[in-house]
Amino acid sequence: MGLSFHYKGKFNRNASLNEMINEVKDICEVYKWKYFIFETEFPKSGFTKTYNDNIYGICFTPPGCETISLEFLSNGRMSSIVNLKCFGFSKRYDYKKYIYMVSVKTQYAGIKIHVIVIQLLKYLSNKYFINFKLTDEGNYWETGDYEVLKKQFKLYNALIDDFSLGLQTIELQEGETIEDYIKRLANKIHANRIKGEKE
Repeated sequence: MGLSFHYKGKFNRNASLNEMINEVKDICEVYKWKYFIFETEFPKSGFTKTYNDNIYGICFTPPGCETISLEFLSNGRMSSIVNLKCFGFSKRYDYKKYIYMVSVKTQYAGIKIHVIVIQLLKYLSNKYFINFKLTDEGNYWETGDYEVLKKQFKLYNALIDDFSLGLQTIELQEGETIEDYIKRLANKIHANRIKGEKE
């Protein structure tokens, strides 16, 4: 739980992976963000139809934020080392769909870092990526509106606070499953929020 954004895309074969890595590395060093560099060049033969077990690109972690993966598989598609290890070589087809789903939670990093990261991804997507799609739960990617983003952060913070308070004050009933407990808790929080809005 927490405000996040989700993205996918492919590296533009006419762009330079090494150049992108160096640009991101420079930004990380300015902000003093931790980063890790993987392979800096795709296979000489170009993108492969399938993928091998190598990761190409860079990842970085602003304070309070989940790691942002600008990582690619040998077929040029965005992924992450975690996705590759967890889902890339699974025998279950329904798990393989997750390999190209990249998500980052910025809830605890705050609005300023969320804005910087989204602006960076806008810049990089225009220069280095193709078929890039990003869904921002803060609606900043879509609107560029700082006030909209502030409202979304406030909403998510309130939801997390309500959920935490609910866990502390509403007890699991005898014989109740965890799933039923969470549903009951969510319904109670929802009812309280609606009641509060009416008052």
